[in-house]
Amino acid sequence: MTWRIESPLGALALETQGDAIVRLDFVEDCDAPAPQEGVALEAARQLAAYFEGSLRAFDLPVRPQGTEFQQRVWSALQGIPYGKTRSYLDLARQLGDANATRAVGAANGQNPIAIFIPCHRVIGTNGKLTGYAGGLERKRRLLELEGALARTLWT
Repeated sequence: MTWRIESPLGALALETQGDAIVRLDFVEDCDAPAPQEGVALEAARQLAAYFEGSLRAFDLPVRPQGTEFQQRVWSALQGIPYGKTRSYLDLARQLGDANATRAVGAANGQNPIAIFIPCHRVIGTNGKLTGYAGGLERKRRLLELEGALARTLWT
């Protein structure tokens, strides 16, 4: 089922299957209803608390669909603490292959569950903000919200 959640950064489309979240995307247009039950309603509550600054860790069942490598990258993303950033190289090294930086970047870019799987916390090795499916302005604002922007450079 698809739901629409309003946020300070624009509308989000949340897709659930059973009791798990399978997608969360920033959207321009979504005529889905607001969450009214189950995990979708809890996701909306946790997002509201996150954007208010009172929630630093999500406790939601996520089930992203992807390759085994993508799953490994997405799992590593979930280990990046609130208010911290990591580079693509950091993640590649964490996964055991410093030469996999581009593959990590590609997997990061395919993350189907924005914010809950915090791909916005990944920056370039030089400390600069790099691509984000929701746009660099949203990435900057998410990192500002978390207090991580002081540790990054952006243009």
